[in-house]
Amino acid sequence: MAEPQAGDGPRSDTRGIVDARELFARVRFRRREAAPPLRPYLEHYWLIDWDLAEPYASHVVPHPCVNVVFQRYGDEAPWGEVAGVGRELFTKKLEGRGRVCGVQFRPGGFRPFAPQWPVSQWTGRRVPVDDVLTDADADAVVAPDEEDARVAALDAFLLGLRPAADPQAERATALVERVRRDRTIRRVGQLAALEDVSARTLQRLFAAYVGVGPKWVVLRYRVHEALERAEAEGRPGSEPDWATLAAELGYSDQAHLVRDFTATVGVPPTAYRAQQR
Repeated sequence: MAEPQAGDGPRSDTRGIVDARELFARVRFRRREAAPPLRPYLEHYWLIDWDLAEPYASHVVPHPCVNVVFQRYGDEAPWGEVAGVGRELFTKKLEGRGRVCGVQFRPGGFRPFAPQWPVSQWTGRRVPVDDVLTDADADAVVAPDEEDARVAALDAFLLGLRPAADPQAERATALVERVRRDRTIRRVGQLAALEDVSARTLQRLFAAYVGVGPKWVVLRYRVHEALERAEAEGRPGSEPDWATLAAELGYSDQAHLVRDFTATVGVPPTAYRAQQR
């Protein structure tokens, strides 16, 4: 895999997190970088701890990424799972005390750790980590109170898997990153033309290494952008220009943006913005 660009570091945006301000007010949420040899494959580690007097439901619009998640709830024994790309809004009820230590892989970055399966094998599924990866020790990851010790345990686990270099995985990662950064890419045909390949070739590559098709990735990043804009501009006295945003994101009209946003997040964008007030 190619080295990530200098200064990338963990993302600081809130893309995909529904009502991020409410979540951050209730839990301790951090992102941490992985060891340098792992960074071409991983976006970051994400760590959450909570101690709640009342239950709280968190909601996330998933990225086109596989996650490996180690978790402990109350006095239960810790456990881990591989979470494939989620097609639907992910909701998790948090209550009492708990801790989660997650690994968010880059799109395309998980396949080198489990090369025997296409990443589409895990799409929409959450399976025990031992069914996919070897030598996972959930207790070693979740138990330490020191955050650095948890990060070190994740590093040790993933480095021990010795991911195999795969040029196709690198290519898939680069293609998804291009879609994420370039708002002018609005159709699969555009991306195929830019890469001088057929749309069918892109679809096969994405199924094998990302887990979802290129069209799905384009649409999901549109919704992420709209969601973040709704949060950022959801201050009293302000109102996002939804028609302009729809045009910027490549929708034919505002109604199409509203439809995709509502289907993914559960409420129309204007209702969601009102909730932020």
